[in-house]
Formats: sequence, C-alpha cells, structure tokens
Amino acid sequence: MAQQRALPQSKETLLQSYNKRLKDDVKSIMDNFTEIIKTAKVEDETQVSRATQGEQDNYEMHVRAANIVRAGESLMKLVSDLKQFLILNDFPSVNEAIDQRRQQLRALQEECDRKLVTLRDEVSIDLYELEEEYYSSRYK
Repeated sequence: MAQQRALPQSKETLLQSYNKRLKDDVKSIMDNFTEIIKTAKVEDETQVSRATQGEQDNYEMHVRAANIVRAGESLMKLVSDLKQFLILNDFPSVNEAIDQRRQQLRALQEECDRKLVTLRDEVSIDLYELEEEYYSSRYK
C-alpha cells in the first residue's frame, strides 16, 4: 500500500490471522517435504524387517504428501479470502473508480448540453427566417 492506513481492530485481527495461516501452511509444506526426503534415505538394518520398514515409509510418505496437498489447498483458499477481503474493503480504489466514472458522465453531459444549445440556436434562427418568409409572402 502506498500509504499506511489505520485499520479497524477487526480488520487488523483478520489480517493477522491471514498472516498466521500463511506462515503455518508454508511451514507445514516445508516440514512435510523435509520429512519425505528424510524417509527416502535408506538406513542400515534395524529391528524391523526391510519389507515392514518399506511399508511404514510408504504409508508415512502418503500421509505427508496428503498433508502437503492439504496445506496447498489451504493456501489457495487463503488467496481467495485475500482477494475477497481486498475487493470488499478497498474503499479508496472503489471511490476513485466512482469519481472517474462521474467525471466521464459529467463531461458527456456538458457535451450534450453544448450540442443542444447549438441545435436550439440553429432551430431558432431557421424558425425566425421561416416566419419572416411566411409573413412577408402572406401580405403580398
């Protein structure tokens, strides 16, 4: 924003919640991706057999991938909410658009008024000439 405006408390709180959602979702994506990379590493033999460990890793990767998708969908919803917030609460730009439209219509009105005055004057002159011709020819 070009100028910092004081927002009402509810708007300020809403913007803070948007910021928190953004940070939480990005952190969730990053954490889950990091854990998937860690899980993909092959480790030495443990107490669990390789097949069992593979199934557990596969399941964990699916869960973490689902968490990444959920966080991505949440980010998309956040973008939608931010757009809606901007549209509904951006009064300066709405007022500017209204003022521009008003000025356009005012200019159009003035142009129409000028044309009407010119037309009236021309019709008045023509009418005067016609009356002169009519009255002068009538008495001859």
